[in-house]
Amino acid sequence: MVQLDIIKEVKQSEVFSIIADETKDLQKKEQMSFVVRYYYNGTINESFLDFVNAEQLDAAGLSRLTIKCLEKHGLEYRSNLVGQGYDGTAVMSGKHSGVCTRIQEEAKYAFYKLHDFLSGSYVHTKWHDIQKEMYGGQPREMPSLIDTRWACRYSACRNMLDRLPAVYRVLQQIGQEKDGDRATDARGLLAQLDVSFIGVLVTFNKVLGQSKFLSDMLQSPSLDLAAAVTLVESLLDTLEQYRSEAYFEALWKEVEEMAVKCDLSLEKTEKRQPKMNTRLCDYIITAPSGERRVNKDDGESFKRHVYYPVLDSMAGELQRRFSKPNCKIMKGIQALHPQSVTFLQEEALFSFAKIFDSNVEDLSNELYQIKRVLDRKEKSGMQRLITLLEFVAFLEPFKEVFHELFRLCKIAVVIPVSSALCERSFSALALIKNHLRTTMGDARLSHLGVLSVESRRARSLDLDEFVRRFSSKRSNRRILLF
Repeated sequence: MVQLDIIKEVKQSEVFSIIADETKDLQKKEQMSFVVRYYYNGTINESFLDFVNAEQLDAAGLSRLTIKCLEKHGLEYRSNLVGQGYDGTAVMSGKHSGVCTRIQEEAKYAFYKLHDFLSGSYVHTKWHDIQKEMYGGQPREMPSLIDTRWACRYSACRNMLDRLPAVYRVLQQIGQEKDGDRATDARGLLAQLDVSFIGVLVTFNKVLGQSKFLSDMLQSPSLDLAAAVTLVESLLDTLEQYRSEAYFEALWKEVEEMAVKCDLSLEKTEKRQPKMNTRLCDYIITAPSGERRVNKDDGESFKRHVYYPVLDSMAGELQRRFSKPNCKIMKGIQALHPQSVTFLQEEALFSFAKIFDSNVEDLSNELYQIKRVLDRKEKSGMQRLITLLEFVAFLEPFKEVFHELFRLCKIAVVIPVSSALCERSFSALALIKNHLRTTMGDARLSHLGVLSVESRRARSLDLDEFVRRFSSKRSNRRILLF
C-alpha cells in the first residue's frame, strides 16, 4: 500500500525525476536503489521506490533495468521523466554512452544533474592518555573514512589538525619502544609528518570545511536547484578569494604556528640534488622523478605545487559538474526563483521552456499576466514570496490559467540535486538483509525496504483499508495457521 500511494502521487504530479545508486548486499549481489522526486500537495517529495538486483553493471544493462523498473510501476517516463540523478561514475554519467545518455534517448526531457594506526588497542589507550594529559576533558577519536559519507573527511582533517601535537607525541613515544614492528611503523609515520604535511592538512581543513556546508545543503530533499546554483557560485567565489596572497600568508602562518607546537624545525635544509641524465637535458620532465626535487616545506614552493593545484582542481570539478550543457536549465530555474534578480526574465525562461517543448507564445502571455497578479497581491498586503516552492504553491490554484508556467515550475522543483536518499536507503538494506537473512528473495527485500525507508507512511496506513484490500485479493479469506 505504501508503494501504491507513492506511485499514485507521482502520477498525479505528472512530472518527476529518478535517482539511483547501487551497493552490494551480504550475498555480494548488486542492489540498485531507486528513488523518485516529485511535487505533490505543495511539497517536494523524495520517496524510495524499489530495490532491484542488478545482474549486469554496464551502461546498457543498468539503462534497461531503470526503464524496466519505471514500466513495472506504470510510470510514463517518455514524456514525464524530467531529471536523472546518479553518482559521478563513467557508467552512470558518461557523456556518450552512460546510463543518463541512454535514458535520455528514450525520455528526451530526462536531463542529468550531477585512522588505522591509532585504532589498535595498545596505541588507542596511549592516544587517550596523552590527550587527557595535554588537553583535558573528553579525548577525541580519529574517524575512519567512509566512501559514501563525504562529511567524514572534513571531520578527520579537523580532528587531526586539532590534536596534531598529541599525534606527534604518541608516535615519538612508540617509536622509542622496543616493539619492533609497532616502533618501525611509528617512526615511518613520524617521518611523513613534516611541514608539508601540516600545510596539506590546514589547506584541506579550510577547503573541506567550505565544501561540507555545500554538501550538507545539497543533501536536503527540500533544496531546489536555484539554491544549489547559488551555493556553488558562493563556493567558487570563496575558492577564488583563497588564491589571494594575503589569504595564503595567513594560512602559512597557521602552518608555522602548528609546526612550532609540534617541535618541528622551520629551517630550510639543503637536500642533495639528483644528477640530471645528460640524455634528458633538452627535454621537459613531467614524470614524478622531476617532482622529487621540489622542497615543499618552503612556503613559496608549497603554494605553487600543492596549494594552487588543490584549489584549481576543486574549482574545475565544480565547474564541470555545473557545466555549459546545464547552464540553460540552471538559468531558467534561477529565473523562477522569487529572490533572484532575473525573476520571470523572458530570455532565460524562454530558453528553459524550449528544452521541454513548452509553448513559448503562451508562456509570454502568462508571464505578462503573472507579473500583474503578483503586483496586485503585494499591494493588497500579501507577503512577498521568498522561495521557489512558495511560488509553485502560489500558482497551483491558477494552474489552468498559467499552465505552461506552472509546468515549468514543477519541473524546476523536481530536478534532483543529489542522490543522498539512495545512500540513506543502503543503511536500511544493511539492517534488513543481515547475516541471519542472507537467503531473502529480491521481492521481499524490496517490499521490506519500502516499509523501512518510508516508515512514516507505513505508520500512517489505514489498517481497515489494508485488511479490505487483503481480503479482496484472496478467494479463501480464512487465515491458515498450518
